[in-house]
Amino acid sequence: MRTKALVLALIPSLALIPGLAQAQETPLSAIDWLSQSLATPVVQPVTPEPPVTPQTEEGVSTQTLGAPSTDGLGLLTPLTTGFPQALWGAARLEDIGALLADRGPDLPAVEALLISLLLAEADPPMGIPRGESLFLMRVDTLMDRGALDQARALLDTAGATRSPEIFRRYFDVTLLIGDEDRACKALASAPGLSPALPTRIFCLARAGDFATAELTLDTARALGNVTAEEAVLLARFMNPDLDEDAVSPLMPEPVTPLIFRMYQAIGEPLPDTSLPLAFTYADLDASAGWKAQLDAAERLSRLGVVAPNLLLGLYTQEKPAASGGVWDRAAAVQALEAALAARDPRLVMRALPPAWALMRQAELEVPFATIYAPDLAGMALTGESAAAARDILLLSPDAPKLTVGLTSADPAGAFRLALAQGALAGVTPVDDTSAAIARAFTAPEVPLQIQALIDQGRVGEALLTALPLIRAGASGENHALAEGLSVLVRLGQVEPARRAALQVLLLDRRG
Repeated sequence: MRTKALVLALIPSLALIPGLAQAQETPLSAIDWLSQSLATPVVQPVTPEPPVTPQTEEGVSTQTLGAPSTDGLGLLTPLTTGFPQALWGAARLEDIGALLADRGPDLPAVEALLISLLLAEADPPMGIPRGESLFLMRVDTLMDRGALDQARALLDTAGATRSPEIFRRYFDVTLLIGDEDRACKALASAPGLSPALPTRIFCLARAGDFATAELTLDTARALGNVTAEEAVLLARFMNPDLDEDAVSPLMPEPVTPLIFRMYQAIGEPLPDTSLPLAFTYADLDASAGWKAQLDAAERLSRLGVVAPNLLLGLYTQEKPAASGGVWDRAAAVQALEAALAARDPRLVMRALPPAWALMRQAELEVPFATIYAPDLAGMALTGESAAAARDILLLSPDAPKLTVGLTSADPAGAFRLALAQGALAGVTPVDDTSAAIARAFTAPEVPLQIQALIDQGRVGEALLTALPLIRAGASGENHALAEGLSVLVRLGQVEPARRAALQVLLLDRRG
């Protein structure tokens, strides 16, 4: 039986509140909406990092002088990623930052490659002071793209309390995924980090020490260390039963995770549709309601930042009580699940085409293919269902294995199969897009500017420069597509390049 993933976010339901600020025209970066969780000024270290102790249960980490720089920490080794240990060479932080700031929508394969880059263990750029600037840049990019589980895992490699800036991000990530007690515990174990008053009061209340929390708030109010609006919100957080007509909590701009979490706790949740993608995690909790969970899981699944099985588990959680949109997708997945469980090809041929059509409309083809390709491989299907199954196999991460032995009388289908199996030599492209793809794999030509980066050992920059080219290729710019894929092939990222090329051919991402 297929495993249904558990939802980790333990956060209450969200609802609309009249008067909330309108959706922002441009997305905020993580640095714009981080909570001011610490009272002490944040100073980026530029000298060798201070000694810290090895990680403990409380999340405190230490290191001795001469230990690896925080900037070099990662979750994926060069053996896993195929990236060189000297990934960044002599790259400048501002150049990396500019490339990471390009937050346009990506093909799933391109998004996956970007996340691998962000999680890669590698030597820091040469010539910059030992510190954590690149590490924080990588964490912020993960947060901006909604990859909170990955961001927390990366932060864990450093230790929650390694520095004030690392803790700020750790605190907010845990708030958004519903594990804030862990951050409060880590903060309590690190007397060197001075929590800001809202953070201190929040953590005291979470720990059940309401007397100290109220005394702290009263003292802060008397000394003028909190605004009237902050005091109202904190008081309501500690005592949600206060007379609602007598108070008017602050409607902040921007909304920080701490404020967002406290509004939820007082029963006045803020809508997350106008907030950065990371806030979507709040809707994954069961208390948000099935519809909100489904919407959140679909939104995050499109970028590939949550496991496909999480989406499957939600689709099959209950019987849809309505029709249209996400309800139709849930019903279609449930029908396909029943057909596959019965091992009846006739039922599968009836259930697969409508389910696939709905997933294509919602741009959820890749997570759907990841889930169902192994079940469909080798199944005797005909007609429309056979064509859908072939596309699903091609979009699967296991396409090279699952498509072995498949043939197609259609020239376009034959080209896609040859691409998936790494056998394009001698295969005739059928149009300008497939010709651009064929050139990239059989005779890659790297643009001179990117080749210069590679020659200088700035491989990470070269890859980040190639990603927008592939994105442009998905919108019909075939020359850019050939260049972007050529860079990936030249740098040994052949499998990500194949997945991206197949997605360009099979997915409609022209906007």
